[in-house]
Amino acid sequence: MKIAMVASESNPLVKSGGLADVIYSLSRELVGMGHEVMILIPYYKGIDARLLKKPEYRGNYVFNMSWRDCCAEVFETNIDGIRFVLVKNDRYFGRDNLYGYFDDGERFAFFDMAVRGILPMLDFKPDIIHTHDWQAAMMPVLIKTENKNDPFYAKTKYVLTIHNPAFKGMLDPAALDNLYNLPYLLYKDGSTEFEGRVSTLKAGIVYSDKITTVSPTHRDELLTEEGSFGLSGVLKSREYDFCGFVNGIDVAEFNPANDKLIAKEFSAKNTVSGKKENRAALLKASFLEDSGGPLFGLVSRLTFQKGIDLVYEIMPKLLQQGAMLAVLGSGEYGLEQAFEDLRRRYPRQVSVYIGYSNKRAHEIYAASDYFLMPSSFEPCGIGQLIAQRYGTIPVVRKTGGLADTILPYNRKNADVATGISFDDYDYGGIDYATNLAMELYKDQKNFKAVRKNCLVKDNSWKKSAELYLGVYKELVG
Repeated sequence: MKIAMVASESNPLVKSGGLADVIYSLSRELVGMGHEVMILIPYYKGIDARLLKKPEYRGNYVFNMSWRDCCAEVFETNIDGIRFVLVKNDRYFGRDNLYGYFDDGERFAFFDMAVRGILPMLDFKPDIIHTHDWQAAMMPVLIKTENKNDPFYAKTKYVLTIHNPAFKGMLDPAALDNLYNLPYLLYKDGSTEFEGRVSTLKAGIVYSDKITTVSPTHRDELLTEEGSFGLSGVLKSREYDFCGFVNGIDVAEFNPANDKLIAKEFSAKNTVSGKKENRAALLKASFLEDSGGPLFGLVSRLTFQKGIDLVYEIMPKLLQQGAMLAVLGSGEYGLEQAFEDLRRRYPRQVSVYIGYSNKRAHEIYAASDYFLMPSSFEPCGIGQLIAQRYGTIPVVRKTGGLADTILPYNRKNADVATGISFDDYDYGGIDYATNLAMELYKDQKNFKAVRKNCLVKDNSWKKSAELYLGVYKELVG
């Protein structure tokens, strides 16, 4: 089967979040199953040149976006058996950041229009075009509307995965013609209209053959009015074509038995000594004193969506009980400053790294006893899966993928539990969960049992890739 993954980013070349992990890891798993996968992404200024090396120039694709004459330079490379195609136009993608510009709608309209022409140019006739989030969601709209009589796309089917429903690709209705050369009728008939504007994400939901999201619970949440970011109506109309599959992680990158970024490699056979040595190394590097209490780790964007305000509220109580905290992340200025203040108040117990360091992230996963992830909403989440891989027990709010990937400890199920969870997004909720964590830590027999459950849990992409493949096969017959 030929599968074209169309997305705004992908590991290992360019990443701003979990989307990049999903694109690459899922594609690599599909290639391992014997399928031909092409990933198409923009050729950003920030592409990792060390990994890209010298991509092959495959030519130019010239087209019109309404009144604009556009040219996409096409480059290709191969990584782990995946064909990576990079769409280059420095006017749109030769910038310092991936997103956050006033013309993002135009930038990704250019990308979608270019990809539609590049696939025939490269003679890659896909059975499936799998698009991801609002940036690529217009692909089925374009092709089904403008290329419906094109034999090249006659048998192609379309899958859209919603990773972050909070971003819907909102545009002025005039953008249909001005950016996509599409008729205004697509706004008037409601297929692209959302709250008085055009939503590329909604359009993708309407025109795709199947829609997926990144966990079964998040799928159910998106069908409710309160949890759907306004999309429940259109998603209910496609309810029987809408699935939720939990993400996996790259188990080669996140492998404590073979991780050169941590102080001591370890596995289920030497977890106690391995975790102890990694803890000592992180505390020394962070100028912290070992209080003997549990070490809580936090690797996250510092935003309210991630429950960072709840962490800040509860930490003084935990620190006074002998806990320690290692933080890595950046985000909202007020939250960054709140944690800097916490570090100043508890300089021997709190470490704060504002920014991002892949090495420090691995060190925190390997050294911590607990991993904090009390999100207000979380479509799937990857941090809790990585934490489990390192024998670090997640403490999460029961939402989205966090509900699907954690079997919560309840004082009676240490033989099977893989984390601690709570329901209500408030101080009482996180207080309950962290009290349980402190209690469990004192019961080292049960603590070690839960830690081992986490360590041996299979969070690979294999099962999820098989589920996606089942959707593909259902569509192409």
